[in-house]
Amino acid sequence: MFKKLEELENQYEALSRRMSDPAALQDKGRYLSDAKAFAELERTVEAYREFKGIEKEILETEKILQGADPELKQLASEEREELQRRRETLLEELRVLLVPRDPNDEKNVILEVRAGTGGEEAALFAQELFRMYSRYVERQGWKREVLDLSESELGGLREAIATIEGKNAYSRLKYESGVHRVQRVPKTEASGRIHTSTATVAVLPEAEEVEVEINEKDLRIDRFCSTGPGGQSVNTTYSAIRITHLPSGLVVQCQDEKSQHKNKAKALRVLRSRLMDIARREQHDSIAKDRRTQIGTGDRSEKIRTYNFPQSRVSDHRVNVTIHQIESFMDGNLNPLLDPLAAHFQAERLKAETAVSAFPPSSSASTP
Repeated sequence: MFKKLEELENQYEALSRRMSDPAALQDKGRYLSDAKAFAELERTVEAYREFKGIEKEILETEKILQGADPELKQLASEEREELQRRRETLLEELRVLLVPRDPNDEKNVILEVRAGTGGEEAALFAQELFRMYSRYVERQGWKREVLDLSESELGGLREAIATIEGKNAYSRLKYESGVHRVQRVPKTEASGRIHTSTATVAVLPEAEEVEVEINEKDLRIDRFCSTGPGGQSVNTTYSAIRITHLPSGLVVQCQDEKSQHKNKAKALRVLRSRLMDIARREQHDSIAKDRRTQIGTGDRSEKIRTYNFPQSRVSDHRVNVTIHQIESFMDGNLNPLLDPLAAHFQAERLKAETAVSAFPPSSSASTP
């Protein structure tokens, strides 16, 4: 562990020297890359340097404890206890900081919400979930853009696809993928019985063009008239786009814009992200099956959460956390569940990282 920390500190210092050289500004791309790497290392290096400083202070207090002055020994003993507590806190922080980051955490998101089992009630629930995420985006100060929307007869959603742009959007929302279950008396139920319906959520990191190459020869592009709100262009111009990726069979459509070119560009954004998601899952299946089993994936096939309206209860089954503030939660206050979810999966990753398990049992044995 400490060898790795020394390497990171050396990298940090090398980046600092290179960025301080006036000649570095001549290569803007290289400078921005260095600045990003520098920022990613900063907290780890700061924590490591603080840890080393505390190690030295502990050694100093131990020297005082070997002296004859009782008052100094009492003060040194109290100080050593405080230093040791801080040392343990830093060790835990360094454990977390050394866990490899998900390279997709800083990316924007493709959000897909679809009605599941339950007919019209499922569509109504899907609409409420989509609004819930939209309100969360507003609370975070992010940006949401609808790419495709298919409404049901009663105002629900059969399907909604949107992009979400914001700092660390994927890192906050990536565990939302899965089956969401609702228990309540539907508007379509006359007898007042509680029904169970579902909706599915998919959260994909948005792929860059350089990450996923799409050959135009592999695409079938259909143009059709848009439906729903949109003014005079609705049902009159062939602005809506449906793209079929022939090798994979994936189908994506977009009709949000009046411009055919804009709809095509948006549809390709979704297609790239879906193809990257497929590639990522195949890679995980082939080289990291055991590890994925240990830490979980938030796979969209898993039933992850239940929304019980009669009891004002939202329960996440992966972390066994229940909150009794369903109205606030549905209005976009998701952090009471997102925070424990992030902590849970972080802890699971820590367990899976055997390389960071060899920590020194005492200060005297741990000096780098």
